[in-house]
Amino acid sequence: MTSQFLFDVFPTAVGPITVVVDSFGIVTELWTDDRADELHSKSGYKLDSDAVSTARIQVQEYAEGKRTTFNLELRPAGTDFQRTVWNQLLQIPYGETRSYGELAIMVGNPKASRAVGSANGSNPISIIIPCHRVIGSTGKLTGYGGGLPMKQKLLALEGAWTGQLNLTI
Repeated sequence: MTSQFLFDVFPTAVGPITVVVDSFGIVTELWTDDRADELHSKSGYKLDSDAVSTARIQVQEYAEGKRTTFNLELRPAGTDFQRTVWNQLLQIPYGETRSYGELAIMVGNPKASRAVGSANGSNPISIIIPCHRVIGSTGKLTGYGGGLPMKQKLLALEGAWTGQLNLTI
């Protein structure tokens, strides 16, 4: 029996969001863009807006500034180390940030900043597992899978970023 994943793409105040749940309604992926074309072409994925309705409501409330925590069951696919990092991301409160070094300390390995950064970048459930709350040790915004403008938008929504994003090279 093959796994069935159900997804929807919906508008929010921060832009389009794609949410994927498994056949039990557990969130497995969340992307800060429209991934419909990509998912339609993948085996085992089916558009089903009803299946993601609980996640959609909570994410839309977050994007409107009405929600600071999520009450959703999550099942991100990853290695044990990645899941350890992602569990620590869940401990970063709304409206706060941590550096990669601080996150490495949180996972119990202060010298693992790069490995922590890699795990952070592999997070398949952005926003809910708040990888956007991790910034550089100098306080600057660093990489984000959804792009730095989206990271800035999410941190500004939470009141954790008031700086200007400089995208010039």
